[in-house]
Amino acid sequence: MISSLTKNFGKKIKLLRFKRDISQEQFSEMSGISRSVMGKIERGEIATTLVSVEKIANAFNITLQELFDFSDLD
Repeated sequence: MISSLTKNFGKKIKLLRFKRDISQEQFSEMSGISRSVMGKIERGEIATTLVSVEKIANAFNITLQELFDFSDLD
């Protein structure tokens, strides 16, 4: 069973990408995470590693705290 944290984390990544008008493929290149894995993360199908979390935050140029702030999700 996938946790709400995993689902919200994926939603947050997708929201940030859309706000910045970045495709999943572009973000995959920016973060160094394969597009197929990034898709699974965004859909909340898999939990990711702390290393990947750091790569994602760095690609967005935001802090880990900002990445885990889910207050802007529906």
